[in-house]
Amino acid sequence: MSISLTVNGSPHQVDADPSTPLLYVLRDDLALNGAKYGCGLGQCGSCTVVVDGEAVLSCMVPIMLLEGREITTIEGLGTIEEPGPLQQAFIELQAAQCGYCIPGMMMSAHALLRRNAQPSDEDIRDALATNLCRCGTHMRILAAIRRAGELMKAASLPESDEGRAG
Repeated sequence: MSISLTVNGSPHQVDADPSTPLLYVLRDDLALNGAKYGCGLGQCGSCTVVVDGEAVLSCMVPIMLLEGREITTIEGLGTIEEPGPLQQAFIELQAAQCGYCIPGMMMSAHALLRRNAQPSDEDIRDALATNLCRCGTHMRILAAIRRAGELMKAASLPESDEGRAG
């Protein structure tokens, strides 16, 4: 059966069983390997993506529920050449250690920052409650998410006239 999905702003026709979890379609059919297979039970968060602005565990969501919805993966946040604010913050603060959990962490953070560009540490911890990290870089991850909020806020401010020759 063919199902239409919109991933990172691009339309895709996928020929797969409607009950197939999104994670498998992303990785196997669309070659988007950022979302990781961790537990397959919705308990680790390494497969987190954003659907219509909300963080979801892609190993648990069948594609039949996603037709007509906007799916964003880590690949949709920026590129190596032009990382998005969240990616830039994680790079600046070296928030990743092994890196396996980071795409899921970043997607949970992305959903949070879309709602609240200046979250408290409690807000961040709540948003990341479904994401596990065994490396212990939690303090750097918190700092990177706060930094990403700053970068997003700075990017949305209009340019100042200061320093311009007139």
